[in-house]
Order: sequence, then C-alpha cells, then structure tokens
Amino acid sequence: MTDYPEGAPCWADAMFDDVEAAKTFYGDVLGWTFGESSTEYGNYTQAYSDGKAVAAVVPPAPGGEASSQWCLYFASPDAAATAEKIRSAGGELLMEPMQVGAFGTMLIAKEPSGAVFGIWQPDEHRGFEKTGEPGSYAWAEVFSRDVGKVDGFLPKVFPYEAQRMDMGDSPEAAGMDFKIFSVGDRSPENVVLGRMNMGEEFPPEIPSYIQVYFGVPDCDEAVSKTQKLGGRLHFGPMDSPFGRFAALTDQQGAAFAVIDMSTTAGEMPQVKDA
Repeated sequence: MTDYPEGAPCWADAMFDDVEAAKTFYGDVLGWTFGESSTEYGNYTQAYSDGKAVAAVVPPAPGGEASSQWCLYFASPDAAATAEKIRSAGGELLMEPMQVGAFGTMLIAKEPSGAVFGIWQPDEHRGFEKTGEPGSYAWAEVFSRDVGKVDGFLPKVFPYEAQRMDMGDSPEAAGMDFKIFSVGDRSPENVVLGRMNMGEEFPPEIPSYIQVYFGVPDCDEAVSKTQKLGGRLHFGPMDSPFGRFAALTDQQGAAFAVIDMSTTAGEMPQVKDA
C-alpha cells in the first residue's frame, strides 16, 4: 500500500545546471532548507520545509543536457504495471521503471500531447511529508494544446473521475476549458489534478507541461523575491476562490507557480459532468 492513493501527486523534483543557485533561489522564495547531497544517486538533494521533505533538486547526469524544469510524480502501487498502461494509452516512456536503492521505483513518461511527468512506487521514500501549506506542494495542472489527448489518456492510466469546471462569465473566464480529476469518487477532497487548455495567449514555442504550485504565505512577496533573484513573472498575481496565485520561472528557466491559499476572493466555480 502507498501513503498516497494511485494517481495522486506524491513528489516533485527539478534538474538544474547550477544546483547551488537553485538552492539559494528556492531557499529565499519558498523558505526551503536542504539536506546533504546523495553522491550515490547523482547528488540528489532533498528540500525541506519545517524539517519535512517537500521536493528535491539534482544536477544533470554527467555529459547530459536538459532544460531546467520541475517534474511531478504520481503515486503507483506497481510502476511496471503503470508503465504498460502508459504505453497502451498512447504515452511514451522516457525512462523505463528503475529501482532507486531502497527508496522506491521511478519512471519518467510523456503523455500524448507532450507533457512530461513521473511515476513513483514508494518504498522507504513515501513522498511529500507536507502538502497544502506554505513551503510545500499545493496543486498541479496539465497545460495542453490538445486537451482531447490528455482527457483520453489520464483515466486509462489512473483511476480518475473527470469533471468540467464552469468558471463563470467573467472576461478572464471567457473560452476557458478547465477540467479536474479525482481519485475515487468526485468529492472535493479527492480532487488531485487540473487540466487547462492552452490558448493563443501562450507563445507557440511553449510545449504542453505540468504546472506545479507551491504554497506561500504571501503571493506578492514571493513574486517580488523571484524578480529580485533574476526570475520572471508570467501571470498574476491574481485573486481566485482558491487563493492568490502567480505563474513564474526561476532564474534558470524552470516554470512553477506560487499560491497563497489563505487569501481567497469570489465564489467557487460550479462543477459539472465532463
């Protein structure tokens, strides 16, 4: 059994050319501290908030080149079985299931519209030790230019129930195509992931991706710190019924979002059958 149900986000990490700069950046913006680098596992370094594991940073493999980006992992009781589901549903395995010592088993995959994600089958490393609070993972959304592929793929790989959110009649919501996915029944506490259609406001060179949101005590302060450290603001800050949030990239180009869940505004959108 896993501590996180199958299909629930359970971990996040990011690859950086300059890990020390990433530690400085996220230490300031999100208040993280960092453990010792694990040389046995490619200098994988865990981040902590209030002493609880919340994410990790790692340098590229020797000789390897990759753009800095966050990767979200979904829980699985059997990574090999999930890998077969990914293939059967039209996804692509970028890294076959690999056991990571006594910590667990991982794989990296791409859904049919192009967003990259991970799978984690836990053993000693159970995943996030803290969520939904400042300094920790809060939420995630798949941004895609071909949402039909995403909508067809996800329920074939994970035990998801899908619903469409009616975002209302505001100018910001005009033409918005947003779905939520739940593990098990559709009660609000079981919602684990959002899916957003990428409109013309997204530059064409940006591929489908998964946006990871981290909680902060003050969205505007986090944006200010990001900009002072060489990061960029792409959207927001914006108030919503879920919190005040902003979309950012760090100084090495990795996209992420911050959300102050204590500052909410407006009525909750209505949820309808997908």
